[in-house]
Amino acid sequence: MRLVLVANRRSGSGRTDGERIAGLLTGRGAAVTARAAAAAGVPLAVLPAGTANDFATALNLPRDLERACALAADPAARTRHREVGEANGHPFVNAAAAGLTAPHTPCTVRCDGETVFDGDAWQVVVAVSGAFGGGANIGGTRADDGRLHVAIVPAGSRLALARHGYRMRRAMLTRQGDVPHHRGRVIDVDVAAGTEFNVDGDLRRLEPPRFTLADGGVQVVVPVRR
Repeated sequence: MRLVLVANRRSGSGRTDGERIAGLLTGRGAAVTARAAAAAGVPLAVLPAGTANDFATALNLPRDLERACALAADPAARTRHREVGEANGHPFVNAAAAGLTAPHTPCTVRCDGETVFDGDAWQVVVAVSGAFGGGANIGGTRADDGRLHVAIVPAGSRLALARHGYRMRRAMLTRQGDVPHHRGRVIDVDVAAGTEFNVDGDLRRLEPPRFTLADGGVQVVVPVRR
C-alpha cells in the first residue's frame, strides 16, 4: 500500500512528529511519501496528532496514534463520505466560530439569502461536524445532507452564557430553546470589520464571511464494523 502523509507542523502545539508517524506507517507495510495538502481526490486517514483531535472524536475514529496508523495502513478498512465546509474558500471539517472575545458581537445571519438572526450574540458557530474547542459540540448536526448548520447564542446574562457553555460541552445546545439553529447551503454572517473566526483552530478574518460546502466532500477511512 502506498500512502501520502500530510503533516501540519504548526498544528498540535508543535507536537506533530512526521518522522514518527511515517515510521509507524512503514512498520505496517506501507510505502510513505510526505507531501503538502491538496485536493487529491483520495481517501483521507485521520492521524490524531492535533491539539484536541476534534474531528477524530466526532467521527469516533481512533485517538491513539498507533491504532490510527494501523487503520490507515489496513487494506481492509472501509471509507465513509463526509462533507467539507469552506469559509471564504478555506476548507474546514468541524466548525467556524466567532464571539466570546467581547461582551457581545452584533451580527446578522442569513441562510440561503433569508435573514434568520439580526441582533447581538455571544457566539456564532457555523458547523459541519459541530465539534470544536477540545470537547465542545453544538449538537444536532446532520451528516451529508447537503447543508451547513449554524447556531447563534444570543446576548444575555452571563448566567445564561454559562448554561449554554455547559450544554455545548455535552453536545446538547439544541435543547436550549433560546438558541436559534438553522441550516442552509450558503450561510452569510455580517459582523464588524476585523472580527476573527476560529476555523478549525485557525484564526481568520473573513471579509465578508461566507460559508459553503466544498464540491464532492471527502472519503474518510474508518474501521471495519465487526
